[in-house]
Amino acid sequence: MSVNLIQFKVVGDVQGVNFRSYTQKEAQKLGLKGHVYNHDDSSVQGVAVGPEDKIKQFRSFLESGPSAAEVHKVDLIKDTKNPSDDEIQNATGGSDGFEVRR
Repeated sequence: MSVNLIQFKVVGDVQGVNFRSYTQKEAQKLGLKGHVYNHDDSSVQGVAVGPEDKIKQFRSFLESGPSAAEVHKVDLIKDTKNPSDDEIQNATGGSDGFEVRR
């Protein structure tokens, strides 16, 4: 089974609409590790690690988001197939779950 690590940036009306909370719930449902946070540029950014098929589902979620959000685009800052344990550790901060960060 192939593992993917993505670093993403979601642009649009995505802050103040519970985007981070919905993203966390979707990631947890899919069994992904990582985090999500509001960036100063009004985007929502984060990291997700998991099986390739689950990352694909997660990316589909990011493209639409919750109903109150208006996603204009999703940028993949990083897309690493079969990352090393060190890459995963560095990207997730060692977390075993999916966190909302401030």
